[in-house]
Amino acid sequence: MKLTILGGGGFRVPLVYEAVATGATGLTVDEVALYDIDAERLATITAVIEGLGEELQASGRVGGGETGGDSAGDGAGGGGGAGELPKLTVTTDLREAVAGADFVFSAVRVGGAEARTVDERVALNLGLLGQETIGPGGLAYALRTIPVALEIARAVAEEAPGAWVINFTNPAGIVTQAMRTVLGDRVVGICDTPIGLVRRVGRLLDVDLVAGEKGADGQAADGQAAQVDYVGLNHLGWLRSVVVDGEDRLPGLLADDAALEEIEEARLIGKDWVRADGALPNEYLYYYLHTSAAIDRITAAATTRGEFLAKQQGDFYAAGVEAAGAERDSEACCSSPLDLWRETLHQREATYMAESRDEERREEDVAGGGYQEVALRLMTAIATGRPERMILDVGNIGAGREDAPASERIVPELPAETVLEVLCVVDGEGVHPLPVAPVELGRLGMMAALRSSERLIMEAAVTGSRDAAWRGFATHPLVSSPELGRLLLEGYEAGHPQIAELLARG
Repeated sequence: MKLTILGGGGFRVPLVYEAVATGATGLTVDEVALYDIDAERLATITAVIEGLGEELQASGRVGGGETGGDSAGDGAGGGGGAGELPKLTVTTDLREAVAGADFVFSAVRVGGAEARTVDERVALNLGLLGQETIGPGGLAYALRTIPVALEIARAVAEEAPGAWVINFTNPAGIVTQAMRTVLGDRVVGICDTPIGLVRRVGRLLDVDLVAGEKGADGQAADGQAAQVDYVGLNHLGWLRSVVVDGEDRLPGLLADDAALEEIEEARLIGKDWVRADGALPNEYLYYYLHTSAAIDRITAAATTRGEFLAKQQGDFYAAGVEAAGAERDSEACCSSPLDLWRETLHQREATYMAESRDEERREEDVAGGGYQEVALRLMTAIATGRPERMILDVGNIGAGREDAPASERIVPELPAETVLEVLCVVDGEGVHPLPVAPVELGRLGMMAALRSSERLIMEAAVTGSRDAAWRGFATHPLVSSPELGRLLLEGYEAGHPQIAELLARG
């Protein structure tokens, strides 16, 4: 079985490799192929992974398990067993990377962390929220990413038509929606923020709710079934009920200050608000509900998050090249690439969304994500047919059924092609979204306004229409101004050559 990771020089890639190599889900992957356009970053991450592999072998942590069946794709089956590391290949050729793959993880950042700083500063200079995926910065990110995502989708369709694509690339909802126009239901999006929220609630209730817990089969500690209602768009969603033994346990949690203190999202957004709203929000709702405070905190900091990461990762990759060279030359000049990576990783995770907090992030929240394990559980369920429950970004209705009655959609009021974030069951037949209760008008309005704006940005990315881009920026719920929309567009054209070139062709 071959797993291809696009954006293979990315900082979090060793987390995926470790989960694969240790057989965290009981699935054997024979080959991990890393693809990146930056050969130097690719070399640094390769050095980290090689050090990690040596450590795993020395500690006896290399796993082995099932190899999967025909449902995984043409390349499934065979391969190494316990004690054998997956074969690691690296390339800067996209088609070579995806050829024959059974699964493709797409985690690319077009323009790198430096482009993110432009996304942030253009908006902040206009008094607007400057954030990676929320607000105008997220739209700029999508505008330059969607053409690349479509190129990836076409390459996979041609070189690995049986592959499943798991999209981590932000903004995950609209990027997944774009890729679905080529790959249909064989591309799904994944995000660790709803997974982290539902895990925290499940631990408080001692109930398995999503992948990564005590089997993730939707069982309470006494074996009774549990049901979760989580609905929204990527980075705009709500946990609205948790039914155990026929009883919705969420109202009890919302009434309990001690329980809410253990839920990071409630601390971020406000215990009184989540209690009044009757739902636990995705942590990114902070930027919609406390926009002015977020802008003030970001502008008061010495650097934006993007600027912090650009410097931190720049320093890491530079030091990693030096460390890798020293290891090859048997010189003891500095920390190993693996040690450098671990130090940087902890600092990165501990400072995540720092502008939203009055305290340091708690260790249990730093360790509470685990998107790489959930992605592997998704792979395992498809390859082996062993069902899993997880929150994923999927179409409002199955590909090819867009003309079916609206009543057959997950959320009937939203367009058929809309990618939603909901609880799904995954098995050997694919991904099966579970029904959700009717979406309240206020939440539905927020979802519709955001996706309308994003859909215009997608139109601009595909057609090069400058008017569509302007309308997309102007109608975003955190902008709502034609004048500001025009200034944002001009700022991003000036700051991003990719956007200027794209819209000049329209």
